[in-house]
Amino acid sequence: MPRPLYDRIDRAILDHLQRHGRTPNVDLADAVRLSPSSCLRRTKALEEDGVLAGYRADLDRERLGLGLTVFLSLKVEHSRTTSQVVEEALKAIEHVVACHVVSGDADFFVELAVPDLRTFEKVLTDQILAIGPVRDARSTFCIRTVIDRGPLPLNSWPAPRA
Repeated sequence: MPRPLYDRIDRAILDHLQRHGRTPNVDLADAVRLSPSSCLRRTKALEEDGVLAGYRADLDRERLGLGLTVFLSLKVEHSRTTSQVVEEALKAIEHVVACHVVSGDADFFVELAVPDLRTFEKVLTDQILAIGPVRDARSTFCIRTVIDRGPLPLNSWPAPRA
């Protein structure tokens, strides 16, 4: 199926929702200069296309008692099913907030949000190192977060409709 092309209004809708996800449709329509019905139709189309993947609240980790962020580089044993086994196991660990398959020295790069070192040690030893194919784990502790989940740059996404 050919990739749909989007215009400046689609981009404006996405940009606004990234920054103000709770905006009611009427206010969103006003912000992007559309009628509410046209805005809702476009927003629904962006959802159906999978470009607008979902909505969520941005929570303060520190206030929730999850003030320690740890990044883990995992090396795994390679086989036909290894990646799937590791991915499914990591998805089941509640403290894992992001996971990426990467190239270079590691195979996976995992972000964890935990309350303290004791919890991290328990998650690491009881859950992550217990994943069969995991052969090595290297941790890096976050001292301070400068940028977290900023809006995606949309200026070059994709060529506008004619």
